[in-house]
Amino acid sequence: PSSTELESPSLLAEMPVGVKFGTFAHRVIEATDFAADDLDAALVSATELVRQRRRLELGDDAAAVAGFRAALETPLGERVAGNIRLRDLARCERLDELGFELPLVGGDDPSGRLTLEAIAEVLREHLSEEDPMAAYATRLEDPALRASVRGFLTGSIDLVLRLAGQRFAIVDYKTNWLGPAGEPLTLAHYRPESLAAEMSRAHYGLQALLYTVALHRYLRWRLRGYEVERHLAGVLYLFLRGMGGAENPVLDGSPCGVFSWSPPGRLVSALSDVLDRGAPA
Repeated sequence: PSSTELESPSLLAEMPVGVKFGTFAHRVIEATDFAADDLDAALVSATELVRQRRRLELGDDAAAVAGFRAALETPLGERVAGNIRLRDLARCERLDELGFELPLVGGDDPSGRLTLEAIAEVLREHLSEEDPMAAYATRLEDPALRASVRGFLTGSIDLVLRLAGQRFAIVDYKTNWLGPAGEPLTLAHYRPESLAAEMSRAHYGLQALLYTVALHRYLRWRLRGYEVERHLAGVLYLFLRGMGGAENPVLDGSPCGVFSWSPPGRLVSALSDVLDRGAPA
């Protein structure tokens, strides 16, 4: 891509920063039919619907709609999604807000001990040095994180996509501002290395791992003949402010604003076992 393309302004740069706008954006996208004939009208309707429930001053509604449309029309890259756009998906190919409850080492009756070091060890064992999340194992030693966990982990996955070949991918929406304070926000602030750094800094890597195990267990329960390597496509973290639409810049195969990762099936199975039973003594 040219420097001009990379310096294109973020279409959501004028939107508020913080949790309230993040939640608002999630709800608008969830309420929108991606495949609607008139996508702008669908987004306007969804924006008005969500505003009735969540009061938020956007400033310019038209700018918000343009930014959301750009995100839905951005090709998601080849690695996980085969370069489809969210725009290409019918309602029957998406599952919004998949809730889960994962018992950790026995749940109410804990039978072991789960440490972040155990999760880090699974990453070190199953990821090559070239994997985009290989260095994340070291981040799990962050003293700000709890060293040991037990009980139940509850949450919901923003979106699960059904792709060609009965493959399923996790989508998580992020509205993080990744540019320096006081500078105009551009697509260049959402280039691949910036997204990888944010995935590690904010511990989205751990979130992605837990979501992947949750979907793995769900598919193992619901999909006949499920095989992790065959059916689990990976994760897509969509940084909405950095997605520029149909002509979105692509660097080394990675679109700006889109972090994609396909954890190896053996890692997913091993991590599921560690969450279930804890680390070996």
